Amino acid sequence: MHILQAVIVGIVQGLTEFLPVSSSAHLIFVQELLGINQPGIAFDVLLHLGTLVAVVGYFFKDIVEMIKAFISSILDLFRGKFKEEFKNDPYKRLAWMVIIGTIPAGAVGIIFDTQIEAIFQSVTIPAFFLLITGTLLYVSQRLNVGNRDIKNSGIKDSIIVGIGQAFAILPGLSRSGTTIAAGLLIGLDKEFAAKFSFLLAIPAILGAALTQIDGIGAGMDTNLLPYLLGFLASLISGYLAISILLKLIRERSLDIFAFYCWIVGAIVLVYSLFFM
Repeated sequence: MHILQAVIVGIVQGLTEFLPVSSSAHLIFVQELLGINQPGIAFDVLLHLGTLVAVVGYFFKDIVEMIKAFISSILDLFRGKFKEEFKNDPYKRLAWMVIIGTIPAGAVGIIFDTQIEAIFQSVTIPAFFLLITGTLLYVSQRLNVGNRDIKNSGIKDSIIVGIGQAFAILPGLSRSGTTIAAGLLIGLDKEFAAKFSFLLAIPAILGAALTQIDGIGAGMDTNLLPYLLGFLASLISGYLAISILLKLIRERSLDIFAFYCWIVGAIVLVYSLFFM
């Protein structure tokens, strides 16, 4: 893989992992355009690790508080204060919401691993689901009538958003778009829905990277510079994507991403059906 190809793919991964436009679909499209048949397991792992570092870096203080709160909540079980502390401590509630919300996607990934891998070989299916992503973003914002944040949300909310993340394993269904849309549909505040989506990405990205970590050594031996530059590109662009999305959802809307998904999905769908 050439250096320029690695950087381009890294930027696309970083931006689309967190912007609600589907990283899986865009990686398939970009690799098709650049003529990259198999980027390699090691490269895929590094790109995911780049976006993982980006989201951990952005929410580092929150993550530290969540870890401390989680450990404390385990001790609460022995003190008989778990329910009381879960209700009163937002970081304890958030830590458990992320853990519970991760289960649906993890179960789907394990059970349907082979079937999901097969549909990543096509550009038609991601294009179709990109149209669905746009529709989810557009509709969910208009049906969002709540403003619940971490203080008045709980496990039920995390399960629903987690189910949204499980569906997003399909290429073209944006993980961030689907989880944010699910949060909006159940009445979460827009900014909290986005923040919870990003925190929920941490175990999802980590799990995806760990399943492919075995092949990282061989790829790094032959493509060290392109792979490292791709990693840095995904890290930097991922951090910027988080900042951009939080600013947009706080001050404006996500309609621009809905329109983008519709346009790109329609173009690729027509191209794949009539010109491939």
